[in-house]
Amino acid sequence: MANERKWFDVHDPEPGIFIIEEPHHVERVKSHLNIGEREAILIDTGMGVANIRDVVEFLNSLPVVVVNSHAHWDHVGGNHLFDEIWIHPAEAGDLAKGYPNTRMRGWFGPSSLTGPLPDDVNLDTLAIPPSRATGMLHEGQVFDLGNRVLEVLHCPGHSPGGVVLLDRANGILFSTDVAYAGYLYVYAGDWLQTYHQSLTRLAHLAPELRVLYPSHNERSISPGLLPRMVEALERVIDSHASDRVDGDVAMYDYDGVGVYLFPARAGK
Repeated sequence: MANERKWFDVHDPEPGIFIIEEPHHVERVKSHLNIGEREAILIDTGMGVANIRDVVEFLNSLPVVVVNSHAHWDHVGGNHLFDEIWIHPAEAGDLAKGYPNTRMRGWFGPSSLTGPLPDDVNLDTLAIPPSRATGMLHEGQVFDLGNRVLEVLHCPGHSPGGVVLLDRANGILFSTDVAYAGYLYVYAGDWLQTYHQSLTRLAHLAPELRVLYPSHNERSISPGLLPRMVEALERVIDSHASDRVDGDVAMYDYDGVGVYLFPARAGK
């Protein structure tokens, strides 16, 4: 597991939860392993640079179910290493496409890397193989791991099939790419309104939450950030002037929350 140790950092913020982080890329992607009494849930499989299954099996001996929060490249890279994969039907078809080397190379340039790639990774051949969903997530679906229950909440906006996972009993929200510290990626038009609705829903849960574990940047964030994210999007919706512009991207800063507003787009 030498290359895996070079690429991944593992953190255990509380019993039964491991954060498997990829710290040598600016995205600082995090996959979350939840270990119960009967089985384990792995939320996302990372960038596909090193073998995340080897890390999971080092940490856990129970059967593992992969739950993809969405189908973007940095969350499905290790899917092909696992047998059971769940994703929202809005993005299930994307798994079969994989990500070819022509796309992957652009995401691993010098400006994106903050540390070395593993010795056996060749940027001229790096690709994410196709994978296949074995189950379809739906709103309110529950995964009972034995001593931990995770509930699926469909929260589109960042992507059409984006989900978060809620552990109500322990006040934990695995907020994936829906809510994290840093600049939220938002698209103009209907996507902006949809994202606002999803964040508003999560903000209403904030009083019941103890901690958020997101997929990027800080490993944990306060539920108190959720209402501020909603307010930040409301500034954009209300056509407040942006703080600055870079090309066709408008940037907003509001009370510790940032928004990148991209032009409206079709599809994903």
